[in-house]
Amino acid sequence: MSLDKATVRTIANLARIEVPDEELDHLAGELSRIVDFVEQLSEVNTDGVAPMTSVAEMTLPRRQDVVSDGNCRDGVLANAPDADDGFFCVPKVVE
Repeated sequence: MSLDKATVRTIANLARIEVPDEELDHLAGELSRIVDFVEQLSEVNTDGVAPMTSVAEMTLPRRQDVVSDGNCRDGVLANAPDADDGFFCVPKVVE
């Protein structure tokens, strides 16, 4: 697939990238080669190949889904710049 200057300018605009006019031809060639490569990948036969998220077989460790409050209120409040009676103190922002 061959991309023209107008298409490359539109892509650059959508990506919020400023591309000088003298670089549009070069960029059009590079993007065309990338699109051609992706089109080649679509020709690969993937019948019977299961989708995967990683090439390494792994499972995530799991824990019991137990609801708790964490029981660390004092530790959390120790990080607060101002805490009073178990609550965060914040400056008033609305008059």
